[in-house]
Amino acid sequence: MGKVAITVATAPYGRTEALRTGAVQVEGVDLHYLCMSVEEIFWRMLRHQEFDASEMSLSSYLIARDRGHPQLIAIPVFPFRTFRHGSIFINTASGIRAPADLRGKRVGVPEYEITASVWIRGILEHEYGVRPQDVTWFSGGEEEPGRTDKSRLELPPEVVVRPIPPHTTLDAMLVAGEIDALVAARMPRSLVEGDPRVARLFPDYRTVEEAYYRKTGIFPIMHCVCLRRDVHERHPWLAKNLEKAFSEAKRRWEEALWRGAVEHIAIPWFLAELEAELKVFGREGLWPYGLGPGNRKVLETFIDYSYEQGLIRRRPTIEELFAESTLDQFRV
Repeated sequence: MGKVAITVATAPYGRTEALRTGAVQVEGVDLHYLCMSVEEIFWRMLRHQEFDASEMSLSSYLIARDRGHPQLIAIPVFPFRTFRHGSIFINTASGIRAPADLRGKRVGVPEYEITASVWIRGILEHEYGVRPQDVTWFSGGEEEPGRTDKSRLELPPEVVVRPIPPHTTLDAMLVAGEIDALVAARMPRSLVEGDPRVARLFPDYRTVEEAYYRKTGIFPIMHCVCLRRDVHERHPWLAKNLEKAFSEAKRRWEEALWRGAVEHIAIPWFLAELEAELKVFGREGLWPYGLGPGNRKVLETFIDYSYEQGLIRRRPTIEELFAESTLDQFRV
Protein backbone atom coordinates (compact mmCIF):
# COMPACT_ATOMS: atom_id res chain seq x y z
CA MET A 1 0.00 0.00 0.00
CA GLY A 2 1.35 3.44 -0.92
CA LYS A 3 1.55 6.45 1.31
CA VAL A 4 -1.52 8.57 1.98
CA ALA A 5 -1.41 12.05 0.43
CA ILE A 6 -2.10 14.64 3.13
CA THR A 7 -2.09 18.44 2.89
CA VAL A 8 -1.12 20.41 6.01
CA ALA A 9 -1.09 24.22 6.28
CA THR A 10 0.67 26.31 8.91
CA ALA A 11 2.43 29.62 9.15
CA PRO A 12 6.22 29.43 8.68
CA TYR A 13 7.86 28.61 12.02
CA GLY A 14 11.30 27.39 12.98
CA ARG A 15 9.50 24.71 15.01
CA THR A 16 7.93 23.29 11.84
CA GLU A 17 10.70 23.94 9.31
CA ALA A 18 11.94 20.31 9.32
CA LEU A 19 8.46 19.19 8.27
CA ARG A 20 8.29 21.74 5.47
CA THR A 21 11.67 20.72 4.07
CA GLY A 22 11.03 17.00 4.44
CA ALA A 23 13.90 16.52 6.93
CA VAL A 24 11.23 15.05 9.22
CA GLN A 25 8.76 12.67 7.64
CA VAL A 26 5.27 11.75 8.79
CA GLU A 27 5.23 7.98 8.78
CA GLY A 28 2.85 6.60 6.13
CA VAL A 29 2.22 10.04 4.61
CA ASP A 30 3.10 11.79 1.37
CA LEU A 31 3.03 15.25 2.92
CA HIS A 32 2.12 18.40 1.00
CA TYR A 33 3.13 21.20 3.33
CA LEU A 34 1.73 24.70 2.70
CA CYS A 35 2.94 27.89 4.42
CA MET A 36 0.79 31.03 4.50
CA SER A 37 -0.54 33.61 6.93
CA VAL A 38 -2.64 32.29 9.77
CA GLU A 39 -5.52 34.59 8.84
CA GLU A 40 -5.72 32.92 5.41
CA ILE A 41 -5.35 29.42 6.84
CA PHE A 42 -8.09 29.91 9.42
CA TRP A 43 -10.51 31.43 6.91
CA ARG A 44 -9.98 28.70 4.31
CA MET A 45 -10.19 25.86 6.83
CA LEU A 46 -13.20 27.16 8.73
CA ARG A 47 -15.17 28.37 5.72
CA HIS A 48 -14.19 25.78 3.11
CA GLN A 49 -12.30 22.92 4.87
CA GLU A 50 -9.64 23.04 2.15
CA PHE A 51 -6.86 21.23 4.05
CA ASP A 52 -6.64 17.78 5.58
CA ALA A 53 -4.99 19.32 8.64
CA SER A 54 -3.96 22.83 9.56
CA GLU A 55 -2.91 25.23 12.22
CA MET A 56 -6.04 26.61 13.88
CA SER A 57 -7.06 29.45 16.17
CA LEU A 58 -7.74 27.90 19.57
CA SER A 59 -10.81 30.09 19.99
CA SER A 60 -12.23 29.28 16.55
CA TYR A 61 -11.63 25.58 17.19
CA LEU A 62 -13.61 25.70 20.44
CA ILE A 63 -16.44 27.56 18.72
CA ALA A 64 -16.50 25.08 15.82
CA ARG A 65 -16.64 22.16 18.27
CA ASP A 66 -19.40 23.88 20.23
CA ARG A 67 -21.47 24.59 17.09
CA GLY A 68 -20.75 21.25 15.40
CA HIS A 69 -19.37 22.78 12.19
CA PRO A 70 -16.91 22.40 10.68
CA GLN A 71 -16.17 18.94 12.04
CA LEU A 72 -12.61 19.11 13.37
CA ILE A 73 -10.47 17.24 15.89
CA ALA A 74 -7.26 18.60 17.40
CA ILE A 75 -3.90 17.12 18.31
CA PRO A 76 -1.90 18.59 21.25
CA VAL A 77 0.55 20.49 19.05
CA PHE A 78 0.67 24.21 19.79
CA PRO A 79 2.75 25.95 17.11
CA PHE A 80 2.17 29.45 18.40
CA ARG A 81 1.81 30.88 21.87
CA THR A 82 2.55 34.36 23.18
CA PHE A 83 1.70 36.73 26.00
CA ARG A 84 -0.87 39.41 25.25
CA HIS A 85 -0.43 42.33 27.67
CA GLY A 86 1.65 43.96 24.93
CA SER A 87 -1.23 43.64 22.46
CA ILE A 88 -3.40 46.39 23.97
CA PHE A 89 -2.90 49.67 22.12
CA ILE A 90 -4.30 53.07 23.07
CA ASN A 91 -4.83 56.50 21.57
CA THR A 92 -2.56 58.72 23.66
CA ALA A 93 -5.24 61.43 23.91
CA SER A 94 -7.88 59.01 25.23
CA GLY A 95 -7.02 59.46 28.90
CA ILE A 96 -6.25 55.77 29.28
CA ARG A 97 -3.27 55.23 31.57
CA ALA A 98 -4.21 51.99 33.35
CA PRO A 99 -6.51 49.02 32.63
CA ALA A 100 -9.28 50.48 34.81
CA ASP A 101 -9.42 53.49 32.46
CA LEU A 102 -10.80 51.25 29.71
CA ARG A 103 -14.22 51.25 31.39
CA GLY A 104 -16.68 53.18 29.27
CA LYS A 105 -14.27 53.40 26.33
CA ARG A 106 -14.52 52.37 22.68
CA VAL A 107 -12.24 49.41 21.98
CA GLY A 108 -11.50 47.94 18.56
CA VAL A 109 -10.95 44.27 17.85
CA PRO A 110 -10.43 42.66 14.40
CA GLU A 111 -12.82 39.84 15.33
CA TYR A 112 -14.42 39.40 18.73
CA GLU A 113 -13.72 35.67 18.65
CA ILE A 114 -9.98 35.71 17.91
CA THR A 115 -7.83 33.94 20.49
CA ALA A 116 -5.78 37.03 21.33
CA SER A 117 -8.90 39.01 22.24
CA VAL A 118 -10.29 36.16 24.38
CA TRP A 119 -7.06 36.05 26.38
CA ILE A 120 -6.95 39.84 26.70
CA ARG A 121 -10.57 40.08 27.88
CA GLY A 122 -9.98 37.24 30.36
CA ILE A 123 -6.84 38.90 31.72
CA LEU A 124 -8.53 42.30 31.95
CA GLU A 125 -11.45 40.80 33.88
CA HIS A 126 -9.61 38.42 36.19
CA GLU A 127 -6.45 40.45 36.81
CA TYR A 128 -7.79 44.02 36.63
CA GLY A 129 -11.57 43.83 37.16
CA VAL A 130 -12.51 45.19 33.71
CA ARG A 131 -15.36 43.09 32.27
CA PRO A 132 -16.20 42.71 28.55
CA GLN A 133 -19.49 44.56 29.09
CA ASP A 134 -17.64 47.54 30.58
CA VAL A 135 -16.52 48.73 27.13
CA THR A 136 -18.12 49.12 23.71
CA TRP A 137 -16.44 46.91 21.09
CA PHE A 138 -15.90 47.80 17.45
CA SER A 139 -14.96 45.05 15.00
CA GLY A 140 -13.46 45.19 11.52
CA GLY A 141 -10.25 45.11 9.56
CA GLU A 142 -7.15 46.26 11.40
CA GLU A 143 -5.24 47.28 8.26
CA GLU A 144 -7.66 46.40 5.43
CA PRO A 145 -11.32 47.44 5.24
CA GLY A 146 -14.03 44.81 5.10
CA ARG A 147 -12.92 42.12 7.57
CA THR A 148 -15.81 40.15 9.04
CA ASP A 149 -16.14 37.48 11.74
CA LYS A 150 -15.48 33.87 10.70
CA SER A 151 -18.36 32.70 12.92
CA ARG A 152 -21.79 34.07 13.68
CA LEU A 153 -21.61 34.99 17.35
CA GLU A 154 -24.40 34.75 19.91
CA LEU A 155 -23.07 36.95 22.70
CA PRO A 156 -24.64 37.92 26.03
CA PRO A 157 -27.03 40.87 25.56
CA GLU A 158 -24.97 43.12 27.83
CA VAL A 159 -21.96 42.85 25.48
CA VAL A 160 -22.08 45.42 22.67
CA VAL A 161 -20.11 44.72 19.47
CA ARG A 162 -20.56 47.09 16.54
CA PRO A 163 -19.09 46.74 13.04
CA ILE A 164 -16.99 49.65 11.84
CA PRO A 165 -17.81 51.36 8.54
CA PRO A 166 -16.76 49.17 5.59
CA HIS A 167 -14.48 51.83 4.08
CA THR A 168 -12.20 52.33 7.11
CA THR A 169 -9.85 50.36 9.39
CA LEU A 170 -9.34 50.02 13.11
CA ASP A 171 -5.84 51.44 12.85
CA ALA A 172 -7.12 54.56 11.10
CA MET A 173 -9.86 54.95 13.70
CA LEU A 174 -7.36 54.58 16.55
CA VAL A 175 -5.11 57.26 15.10
CA ALA A 176 -8.09 59.59 14.56
CA GLY A 177 -9.43 59.02 18.09
CA GLU A 178 -12.64 57.46 16.76
CA ILE A 179 -11.87 54.51 19.02
CA ASP A 180 -9.91 54.82 22.26
CA ALA A 181 -8.06 51.51 22.24
CA LEU A 182 -7.37 48.44 20.15
CA VAL A 183 -6.73 44.82 21.09
CA ALA A 184 -5.15 42.88 18.25
CA ALA A 185 -2.79 40.01 17.54
CA ARG A 186 -0.67 42.20 15.26
CA MET A 187 0.92 45.56 16.02
CA PRO A 188 -0.97 48.32 14.22
CA ARG A 189 0.99 49.95 11.43
CA SER A 190 0.72 53.33 13.17
CA LEU A 191 2.74 52.03 16.13
CA VAL A 192 5.30 50.36 13.88
CA GLU A 193 5.78 53.66 12.07
CA GLY A 194 6.15 55.61 15.32
CA ASP A 195 2.95 57.66 15.22
CA PRO A 196 2.92 59.57 18.56
CA ARG A 197 -0.88 59.27 18.76
CA VAL A 198 -0.63 55.52 19.42
CA ALA A 199 1.07 53.69 22.28
CA ARG A 200 0.85 50.48 24.29
CA LEU A 201 -1.27 50.36 27.44
CA PHE A 202 1.65 48.58 29.12
CA PRO A 203 4.85 50.27 27.84
CA ASP A 204 7.02 47.82 29.80
CA TYR A 205 4.93 44.84 28.76
CA ARG A 206 7.85 42.39 29.08
CA THR A 207 8.04 42.98 32.84
CA VAL A 208 4.25 42.82 33.24
CA GLU A 209 4.00 39.58 31.25
CA GLU A 210 6.82 37.90 33.15
CA ALA A 211 5.15 38.83 36.45
CA TYR A 212 1.87 37.38 35.12
CA TYR A 213 3.62 34.12 34.23
CA ARG A 214 5.33 33.87 37.62
CA LYS A 215 1.97 34.46 39.32
CA THR A 216 -0.23 32.19 37.20
CA GLY A 217 2.07 29.73 35.41
CA ILE A 218 0.19 30.54 32.20
CA PHE A 219 2.04 30.97 28.89
CA PRO A 220 -1.00 31.54 26.64
CA ILE A 221 -1.63 29.06 23.84
CA MET A 222 -2.86 30.78 20.68
CA HIS A 223 -3.07 28.00 18.08
CA CYS A 224 -3.41 24.25 17.93
CA VAL A 225 -3.26 21.84 14.98
CA CYS A 226 -6.48 20.17 13.87
CA LEU A 227 -7.61 17.58 11.35
CA ARG A 228 -10.86 17.41 9.46
CA ARG A 229 -13.02 14.80 11.16
CA ASP A 230 -13.60 12.85 7.95
CA VAL A 231 -9.83 12.57 7.39
CA HIS A 232 -9.34 11.40 10.98
CA GLU A 233 -12.03 8.77 10.63
CA ARG A 234 -10.55 7.42 7.37
CA HIS A 235 -7.04 7.32 8.83
CA PRO A 236 -7.26 6.97 12.64
CA TRP A 237 -3.48 6.46 12.86
CA LEU A 238 -2.77 9.84 11.30
CA ALA A 239 -3.37 11.98 14.40
CA LYS A 240 -0.64 10.28 16.42
CA ASN A 241 1.78 10.16 13.50
CA LEU A 242 1.32 13.88 12.89
CA GLU A 243 1.83 14.63 16.57
CA LYS A 244 5.06 12.62 16.59
CA ALA A 245 6.36 14.37 13.47
CA PHE A 246 5.54 17.87 14.73
CA SER A 247 7.21 17.01 18.03
CA GLU A 248 10.35 15.73 16.30
CA ALA A 249 10.55 18.86 14.14
CA LYS A 250 10.30 20.99 17.28
CA ARG A 251 12.95 18.89 19.04
CA ARG A 252 15.43 19.47 16.21
CA TRP A 253 14.75 23.19 16.21
CA GLU A 254 15.21 23.41 19.98
CA GLU A 255 18.42 21.39 19.82
CA ALA A 256 19.81 23.89 17.30
CA LEU A 257 18.87 26.76 19.61
CA TRP A 258 20.45 25.19 22.69
CA ARG A 259 23.76 24.70 20.91
CA GLY A 260 23.75 28.22 19.50
CA ALA A 261 23.14 27.40 15.83
CA VAL A 262 21.25 30.65 15.22
CA GLU A 263 22.73 31.88 11.94
CA HIS A 264 19.21 32.40 10.59
CA ILE A 265 18.15 34.65 13.52
CA ALA A 266 19.17 38.24 12.84
CA ILE A 267 19.03 39.46 16.46
CA PRO A 268 22.46 40.35 17.93
CA TRP A 269 21.85 39.23 21.54
CA PHE A 270 19.40 36.45 20.80
CA LEU A 271 21.35 33.88 22.85
CA ALA A 272 21.46 36.20 25.84
CA GLU A 273 17.69 36.66 25.58
CA LEU A 274 17.18 32.90 25.21
CA GLU A 275 19.27 32.24 28.31
CA ALA A 276 17.22 34.80 30.26
CA GLU A 277 13.98 33.17 29.17
CA LEU A 278 15.22 29.70 30.07
CA LYS A 279 15.76 30.93 33.64
CA VAL A 280 12.05 31.79 33.75
CA PHE A 281 10.55 28.82 31.88
CA GLY A 282 13.15 26.06 31.92
CA ARG A 283 13.68 24.02 28.77
CA GLU A 284 10.49 22.00 29.23
CA GLY A 285 8.27 25.02 29.81
CA LEU A 286 9.25 27.21 26.88
CA TRP A 287 7.31 25.60 23.99
CA PRO A 288 5.64 22.47 25.39
CA TYR A 289 3.43 20.24 23.28
CA GLY A 290 1.25 17.49 24.72
CA LEU A 291 -1.26 17.53 27.56
CA GLY A 292 1.01 17.79 30.57
CA PRO A 293 -0.20 19.63 33.70
CA GLY A 294 1.05 23.04 32.50
CA ASN A 295 -0.75 22.86 29.17
CA ARG A 296 -3.88 21.49 30.83
CA LYS A 297 -4.02 24.53 33.09
CA VAL A 298 -3.61 26.90 30.13
CA LEU A 299 -6.30 25.10 28.12
CA GLU A 300 -8.73 24.90 31.04
CA THR A 301 -8.26 28.63 31.71
CA PHE A 302 -8.97 29.44 28.08
CA ILE A 303 -12.06 27.22 28.07
CA ASP A 304 -13.30 29.08 31.16
CA TYR A 305 -12.70 32.46 29.50
CA SER A 306 -14.50 31.37 26.31
CA TYR A 307 -17.50 30.15 28.30
CA GLU A 308 -17.64 33.25 30.51
CA GLN A 309 -17.52 35.49 27.44
CA GLY A 310 -20.41 33.67 25.78
CA LEU A 311 -18.43 32.28 22.87
CA ILE A 312 -19.21 28.65 23.71
CA ARG A 313 -22.37 27.25 25.31
CA ARG A 314 -20.75 24.54 27.44
CA ARG A 315 -17.33 23.80 28.90
CA PRO A 316 -15.84 20.77 27.11
CA THR A 317 -13.35 18.52 28.84
CA ILE A 318 -9.78 18.43 27.58
CA GLU A 319 -10.33 14.81 26.51
CA GLU A 320 -13.20 15.83 24.22
CA LEU A 321 -11.03 18.26 22.29
CA PHE A 322 -8.15 16.01 21.24
CA ALA A 323 -7.91 12.83 19.20
CA GLU A 324 -8.13 9.85 21.55
CA SER A 325 -4.85 8.36 20.34
CA THR A 326 -2.99 11.50 21.52
CA LEU A 327 -4.27 11.26 25.08
CA ASP A 328 -1.87 8.51 26.16
CA GLN A 329 1.56 7.17 25.30
CA PHE A 330 2.91 3.62 24.87
CA ARG A 331 5.81 2.54 27.06
CA VAL A 332 8.53 -0.04 26.39
